[in-house]
Amino acid sequence: MSKILVNAVGDACPIPVTKTIHALSGMTEAGTVEVHVDNETAVQNLNRLATGKGLKFSAEKREEKLFPAAVSGTAPEEAACAPDNRDNTVVVIGTNCLGSRDDTLGATLMKGFLYALSQQERLPRTILFYNGGAKVTTEGSVSIEDLKNMEAQGVEIRTCGTCLNYYGLTDKLAVGSVTNMYDIVETMTSAGKVIRP
Repeated sequence: MSKILVNAVGDACPIPVTKTIHALSGMTEAGTVEVHVDNETAVQNLNRLATGKGLKFSAEKREEKLFPAAVSGTAPEEAACAPDNRDNTVVVIGTNCLGSRDDTLGATLMKGFLYALSQQERLPRTILFYNGGAKVTTEGSVSIEDLKNMEAQGVEIRTCGTCLNYYGLTDKLAVGSVTNMYDIVETMTSAGKVIRP
């Protein structure tokens, strides 16, 4: 029976969950992944993960901000190798903030969304950025590494050239390529599914 310890103390959502998924995928036999987190929201998210995968879950509070959570079960079967793990989904990002009301929170949520998207088993075919979303693909964006990771796996990252020009960011594009509204519309209408967070 194997046991893997994952330290996710101080990690924001969804990092504790993705760290746990990576640990589970690395198991070679039945065992437990013990994840240390520092908030109850992370514990609840790990519980949902375990329930969704049909695994056992337990958690306790040891200190003021230390919650060891255990996800136990049988190691997943080897997945068949696939040459392309993208599907015909297009993700459309029209702002640099997810949701409304608070831009600081919205920026944090957008970073979390793109990180979580980069960790999915099936990646989208294309991610389109326009209007304020153009700021996410330019120098200084906290999501560049996650976007480059997806681009390296074949995901097309395209940003509206008119929008880059409007915000004075034409020379600041840090990932992907420049596109236009015709291409954006054509890509969306030919997609099997369009996601707008």
